[in-house]
Amino acid sequence: MSEDAGPQPAAGGLRERKRRATLERITDAGISLFIEKGYDSTTLDDIAVRAGISRRTFFYYFKSKDEILLSAQSGMGEMIVAELRNAPDGRRPLDAIRDAIIKVCERWPAAEMVTLDRLMRSSPVVQARKQASYVQHERTLFEALRERWPDPGRETGLKLVAMLGMGAMRLAFDTLSLEGGERPVEDLLHETFDALDAEL
Repeated sequence: MSEDAGPQPAAGGLRERKRRATLERITDAGISLFIEKGYDSTTLDDIAVRAGISRRTFFYYFKSKDEILLSAQSGMGEMIVAELRNAPDGRRPLDAIRDAIIKVCERWPAAEMVTLDRLMRSSPVVQARKQASYVQHERTLFEALRERWPDPGRETGLKLVAMLGMGAMRLAFDTLSLEGGERPVEDLLHETFDALDAEL
């Protein structure tokens, strides 16, 4: 029995690596086709052929081509929360969120972020879902802040901090897009958070 159980974690690890590789291949195929042909002109069949998968396999990973664009943003709240949990003691909640957002966002090149933003703006449906995702990120951040600063009397303030943090990030992204990625996103985030801090 123990001999049978032994290889299972390795098999699971191999399956997970294959799953991630396929997910990345589909995402890369979709983004490259959106850039080449335009979002509306790219079909699911185009993406499946480029990624070397069947149409059925595509639906195992994504429900629609919208989700390919949104996948880059969907896990952002959780990534920011992971950084927030590592914030040193003594930081104000807003400063801790600022640090976490900058650490997450500086991982992506400005040109890539601008390209994704423009693709999202080309589809009203995707743009609407993108805006809705910011609200979900605010909730995710608030829960993490409340976990770190559990005093019930601070709940309203922490909700505001989560909203302000996400608002500052959205403004920085808007500026990034307007400027065409001329400046690194971390510089724009520092600028936006500095402006917010000056008004508080």
